[in-house]
Amino acid sequence: MNFPARYCTGYLGDIGVPRSPDPMDFSAWLEVYLGGRWHTLDPRNRIPRIGRVLIAQGRDAADVPLSNTFGPATLTGFRVWADALGTPGA
Repeated sequence: MNFPARYCTGYLGDIGVPRSPDPMDFSAWLEVYLGGRWHTLDPRNRIPRIGRVLIAQGRDAADVPLSNTFGPATLTGFRVWADALGTPGA
């Protein structure tokens, strides 16, 4: 369809959705340029979400990997928190 689009990676918090026992996780979504502005689209989640923390944008997942290591690497811990700071739109 020849729309300008970009691949986005970051964190998707649990603000405004029912609580889940699963921790917040690294996520990916896309943005498409229509009508003079960028629109966020997320085919993985069926409800609109707020609180995205954008880490990187690129042409595809190879442009913006979560990590890129050579040789042995062990992740021993990793935590991310996202909290709402006020009323949306206020």
